[in-house]
Amino acid sequence: MVISDSASSVLEAVETAARFKKNDPNDLRLGDLLEFAEGPLSTTTLRSRLQRLPTNACTMVGYPDDEGILANGGRPGAKLGPSRIRHFFSRMTPPAFSQVASPSVLDLGNVPATSSLGERHSRARAVADAVHDGNFRAISFGGGHDYGFPDTAAFCRSVTSRSERPLVINFDAHLDVRPMEHGITSGTPFFRLLEEYPEIDFLEVGLQSQCNSKTHLEWLTTRGGRYSFEEQRHLAGETLTQVLKRETSSFPSTPSPKKRSVFLSVDIDGFSSAIAPGASQSWPTGFQTPEFFDCFSWCLKSFDVRGLGIYEVAPPLDVDDRTSRLAALIAHRFVFQL
Repeated sequence: MVISDSASSVLEAVETAARFKKNDPNDLRLGDLLEFAEGPLSTTTLRSRLQRLPTNACTMVGYPDDEGILANGGRPGAKLGPSRIRHFFSRMTPPAFSQVASPSVLDLGNVPATSSLGERHSRARAVADAVHDGNFRAISFGGGHDYGFPDTAAFCRSVTSRSERPLVINFDAHLDVRPMEHGITSGTPFFRLLEEYPEIDFLEVGLQSQCNSKTHLEWLTTRGGRYSFEEQRHLAGETLTQVLKRETSSFPSTPSPKKRSVFLSVDIDGFSSAIAPGASQSWPTGFQTPEFFDCFSWCLKSFDVRGLGIYEVAPPLDVDDRTSRLAALIAHRFVFQL
């Protein structure tokens, strides 16, 4: 289903409680610099609002929805993720050493968790299509990882329309290539993506052996996807950045004067539960913060990262808001390209 009716609302405004402002010119916070779109927005009004943004601005959108997680047997709570991530993101300061003193960031609001899950995905995709058509950088906060499909599919459509080959990198403990026999779940986003866009380059890093079936791994391999398991990486003594350098260089590339367009999908359960306990599923094994940020910074320097999705942050399962703060930090580094 594609949302095409200009009267259909695809977004609702961010709640007032999430609109933090410090109002101190000597101690600016990101909440002082953010713009907020006033909703509800239809696809037509969304595109009109985006036309007023400067070149290469960032947009933010939230998916307060964990139905796909529950359908996959995960723990509830991620529907509260977007609000809590925004809480910490808006209270951060611009980095004192950044050349981007006042970034242009427009918070578009949330895709409302109403109607069927399939229709919500269609609305999310309509939003992501509008953002990528305008050539803006996209940040999304989940919510379930099932929203990785509308996010990455919109990115791939945009890139392929320019006769370029998209690259999608998923940081995750899980493959998330389950077939659609039980409908949309948080385990199906990349099955759907590779069914629709079989010619893209796709890489999964952070996989854990206890989280993935051989059948799903074989399916990914037949589709040309590449992968890295954490156990094998540690046995080889490789850093996460070394894995990314090796694997991304193995994809065929078309000579271009521009950096390659990339979408980064981050399922927060790829981190160790000691780092990110507030995840829909978590294990004591997984990414450590310094190695992830080293790799993340390498991606920002090496590629033109057009989209960043952060999924499955579940505040009710968190400890001292560690996971929400981590998600906000990832978004902060993306905005300022650190």
